[in-house]
Order: sequence, then structure tokens, then C-alpha cells
Amino acid sequence: MLVFGALLTVPCAATAAERIAMDADDIAGVVRGSKGPEAGVWVIAETTDLPTKMAKIVVTDERGRYLLPDLPKAGYRVWVRGYGLVDSKPLNATPGERLDLNAVTAPDAQAAAQYYPANYWLSLLNIPAAGDFPGTGPRGNGISAAMPTQAHWVYQVKEMCMFCHQLGNKATREIPGSLGRFDSSIQAWAHRIAQGPIGPYMSSLMGQFGPRGIREFADWTDRIAAGALPAQVPPRPTGLERNVVLTLWDWAGGAMIHDEIATDKRQPTVNAGGPVYGVSTHGGNKLVWIDPSKDVAAEIPVPSRDPAINSSPHNPMMDERGRVWITSAFRDPKKSPSFCTDPANPYARFFPLAEPQGSLRQVSLYDPASGKFELIDTCFGTHHLEFARDDARTLYLSGDVNAIGWVDTRAFDRTHDAQASTGWCPMVLDTNGDGRIGEWTEPGQPIDPKKDQRLAGFLYGMGVSPADGSVWYARYTYWIKDWTPGVPGGLIRFVRGAHPPESCRVEYYETPVKDGKPLAFNPRGVDLDHEGVAWVAYGSGQLGRFDRRRCKVTSGPTATGQHCPEGWTFFTSPGPRMKGVSTGSADWHYLTWVDQHDVLGLGRDVPIIPGTASDSLLVFLPKREQFVTLRVPYPLGLFARGLDGRIDDSKAGWKGRALWSSYDGRETKHIEGGPGTSSKIVKLQLRPSPLAK
Repeated sequence: MLVFGALLTVPCAATAAERIAMDADDIAGVVRGSKGPEAGVWVIAETTDLPTKMAKIVVTDERGRYLLPDLPKAGYRVWVRGYGLVDSKPLNATPGERLDLNAVTAPDAQAAAQYYPANYWLSLLNIPAAGDFPGTGPRGNGISAAMPTQAHWVYQVKEMCMFCHQLGNKATREIPGSLGRFDSSIQAWAHRIAQGPIGPYMSSLMGQFGPRGIREFADWTDRIAAGALPAQVPPRPTGLERNVVLTLWDWAGGAMIHDEIATDKRQPTVNAGGPVYGVSTHGGNKLVWIDPSKDVAAEIPVPSRDPAINSSPHNPMMDERGRVWITSAFRDPKKSPSFCTDPANPYARFFPLAEPQGSLRQVSLYDPASGKFELIDTCFGTHHLEFARDDARTLYLSGDVNAIGWVDTRAFDRTHDAQASTGWCPMVLDTNGDGRIGEWTEPGQPIDPKKDQRLAGFLYGMGVSPADGSVWYARYTYWIKDWTPGVPGGLIRFVRGAHPPESCRVEYYETPVKDGKPLAFNPRGVDLDHEGVAWVAYGSGQLGRFDRRRCKVTSGPTATGQHCPEGWTFFTSPGPRMKGVSTGSADWHYLTWVDQHDVLGLGRDVPIIPGTASDSLLVFLPKREQFVTLRVPYPLGLFARGLDGRIDDSKAGWKGRALWSSYDGRETKHIEGGPGTSSKIVKLQLRPSPLAK
């Protein structure tokens, strides 16, 4: 338990500091607090002397010792941050110095809590009891009649209110005086969510709760303003968590970054030591990058054929040649190529796509060698993307509610022809069990035992199995006539077969529902290990494991989703629960990345999910069934969506490999520092010990 009290100044522990072996490009020392050495606190060194602002962060060992390794030549401001503390006064230092630091004990719990991750504050939000559902509307209990269960309410809080920014950070848990004067907090909330270019959209989302929604948010901020604090104190890093080395660079200015890419996931030595790329979405319309060897950031516009269309790049992926493939928009979505509906095209003859539904992007390709883009038109919408390990080097994509699409990248390199290199299939379950796609029922129609069944739904995160090449998608919303919440949601397994579209096969595995309650919900990301096991990031604050090998049934009239509960296992992520909710945690997880090549150093096939609401990456050790929390404590507000891992030098130990993630929130002003704060790219490394240099 952390104790709060007055600061006691103590002399530096020079003898202990002398026992820290260091190089000329390191800064090392001991952190001491009012009761002696401070274990498990962060030491932060930040500089503005380089071409772009950079910071390095490490954790102290059990004796309060720290070592900041491999610092570029510059002047640094160095300070201590930790749970139970307030930030110490920054001291100036240069590489090669020994610098002992005094930690500052927080004067009270309120001061200490200002450094807690957002999910701890979000856990104070009251969630209506399960017995209050289904909602009875404005004249009943104030919950929308469209809210059938408590899970749907939590889905709305997390998925619809948090997919742009954290909830529980300082910007959302407080009502600033600069907002104006209001008769009630309800009025203040109604005013602030209506501001900005997406204000009408946010107001609409709040309205979907029913009137009780805004009342609960107003009550939440009122209680916090009156002094309410999270019931739990986040633990300080322990064990492996103390071995992390974080390096952060500014990039993209105030623009939103959606995701980053450093290498080819199939071969993580591609682009070794080279630039790390990100895409600037929602008005940025740029491909940005950082050269970590030179501490230099740059950017280039992502083109559009139509000046009226923002390219809105969403996700990048790298191929074996170091080229960056991006889902981006470059034409009017209502002006699809003629081959999308031309019966001469076998894909259009089988399942014509007059226009995409869901995402309205296509595909662009950037070649760093030439500095040029190529634009690849697609009939299907695109959102996320992953490469297969096949001869065609197929790029599979998500983002269309009706079809699964792909680009044969080798064919495109030969022909530069979109029609010759793209294809798609509808999502059809073999419910009549005849082993082929035949006549089907449409989404929302009753199952006909003599026919197959077509599914619809927005597919989000995705992964390709190293075991058998199957492609898996997180079906995170349903789609009958419109968007329907992903409660419980599930996984789509897709196999293209030898002669698509006729050979395409789809299976659907829905998150189990027991006694009317989903065991998890809101699946957003999925990735696969070498055994073919799918690891699923759930917005409900859970990690799911699905092993298809355990399924007794995979096709036929009963294989419609809830037919393989035996394949599922769920793990609740660290941190507090939502108030009044028994499933999951207050955290929210965006995508999944399985470390298929042991980049981090904790073993092959270790799944990692972003703690999008907890300023962290959560590493799950399958053999121990245990999470390791790699926290990014500064600046507060890491809104990680995805991550990547690259090996720069396989012979250099921990220094030659790293994970990469980024601050991906839509509102960079929500990052600690406020308006004017830049987005950041984060390099995460795990060394053998807290003092390894």
C-alpha cells in the first residue's frame, strides 16, 4: 500500500550509485524518497536539443537504482514519476553523468491520483444495474428502449464514446471553467459534446443511451470535482515490468496518427534500422515517419485523384521490399469502376458490388525507393490490412460489411491493373453442409436448412494464421439494415481456396453467451500464433483465446456462431472493473498483435494488446496465463490502437529489437501538456535487468 506524507530530504546514496556500471552515453543514479530507495518508479529524461523532441524512460530496481542507456548527445531534463509520488523538480544532465534523484511523496491521495491512467478514473462512472435492462425509454427508467442489456450500455460507453479518445483522462473527467457557466453539469456536458466538427455526432451518440446517459456522465464529473477518487491504486512496475526501456519522439505535430508500421510482420528484419511510418488521419492526410537513428521526423501527403476527397489514410502495412501499403480514399465512393458490376468479371458475376458499404477507402502504395505513390482501386471498402504467406503475397483487407477483399500484390507488380489483381467474396456460411457455396439466405432472414446463409457485419482487426494460411477477422458490429452493436460479436474465419470466388469458405465463431449474458463482447482485434490459435482483443476489457481444434462442429446447419463454446477461454485484463459490471475491466483494447518471432524477448507467440485506456501495452504470457503491463507513464494519454515489432540486429541482444506503438487519439490536446502537444511514436524494449546497458 502506498503511503502519502511530507517529503523528507535525504543525502544521496553515492556508494550505491558507484556500483552502477555505465557507459559514456548513459545517465545513472539512485532515486530516494522519504523512506529510502524508491523501487518501481520511472526516471524520465527529455530533450529538445535534437531535430525532434525526444524522451527516454526507465524504471528503478528494488534498490532505487536506474540506468538510462544510449542517450544521444544532448542536454536533458531528468525527473522522477511514480505512483504515490508527484513529479520531482527536473534536473539538468548530460550523458555520462551520475545523477541521484530525490522522489517527492504526494502530499495526499488527490495529488497522487492525478498520475493514474484513465481507466482508473473511468471505473468511477456509474453503470446502470443489469436489472435495469432492457431500457424502458425517457418516460420509464431513462434508458433507451434500444438498449437490451447492460453489455450494450458498456459497449456504448467504450466503443462509441472512446474510439477517438480516452475517457477518464483529465480532459474528460473534469469540466473546465473555460467552457462557460451553466445551471447544471448536465447542461455543461450537453454543451461540450456539441463542440467541434464532430459535435453533432457526439451528441447523437450520447442520445443513444437515453436521458440517463448524460445524467450519469454529469454525476461522474460532479463526484470527481467533489473529491471522489479511484478505489484502487495502480501498482508500481514489478519483475519484468522494471526491465522496460521506452523512447519517445514527437512526430506529425498536432495531427492524429491512427497506426504505425516498422517492418514486414512475416519477416521482421525487413527495413532494419530504417524509418518507422505512421498515417495521419482525419484531416492530416499524410504519411509520416521517424528516422530513429537520426532523431528526424518528416511527412508526405497521401494523394487523392479527386481534390474533393480527403485521402484519410487509415492503416499502413509493409511488404518484403519495404514498401508501405495504406488503406486510403482517393475517389468518390459512388463512382466504383465498371468491373465491380461487369458480369465479365467472375467476382462481379458471383457477387456484384455497386459501391462499398462500411469503409469508403481503397488502397495506396508508397515506395520509399522512388518516393512515389500508386493508387489501386477496389470495389470493396478497406480499413485494416494484412499480408498472407503465399506465393501471390496476397494483401487481405477488412472494411466492407458485405465482402472480404484482397489484392494479389505480385499480380499488381506485373500488371499495375486493379481489376487483374483484386478479388472478393461474400461471407457465406455452409449451413446446408454440402461443402460449397450455393444459394443463400440474406442477412437477417431465417435460416433455411436447404440453403447457405450470407452474413454481413463490419469486420475490423484481422490476422493471417501462420499454421494454415486462413484469414481471421473480428466481427465487431453486426449489420442487417444498419450498424448494430457487436454484442457479443465474434470471429470470421476465411479460406479463399484454389478457385475463388466459388471456392471461398467462411466460418463464424461467436463469443459464447451463457444464461443470456455474453462472456465477453466488442471484439476489435485478432491475431494468430503458430498453432493456429486466435487471440482476440475485446472492448469489454478482456483477452480471448479461441482454439478451433477443440470444436466438435465447424460447418453445417448448427454452425451459425454459438456452436463451439469449448474453443473459447477468456482472461480479464489488469486494472479496475467498471462500476456495477461483473464482466471484463474498465480498460479498452483496440487490436491484437502476436509476437510470432520473439521480438520482445519473452518467447514466440506471445500475444500483446494495447491498454488503450491504461497508457500501456499488455503482454500476456500464455504458459503462465499472466499479464505483464508495460506502462508508458509520460506523457499521460497513450491511446495505442496497434503495434509492430522489428529486429534491427539479431546479434545485438535486446538493443537490436523493439516494439513500436504510437499516441493515436484523435484529440492530441488530450495528451498531457494540452493544446499544442504533438503526437508521439514510442519504442519499447525489454532488457535483461533494470540496469542492463
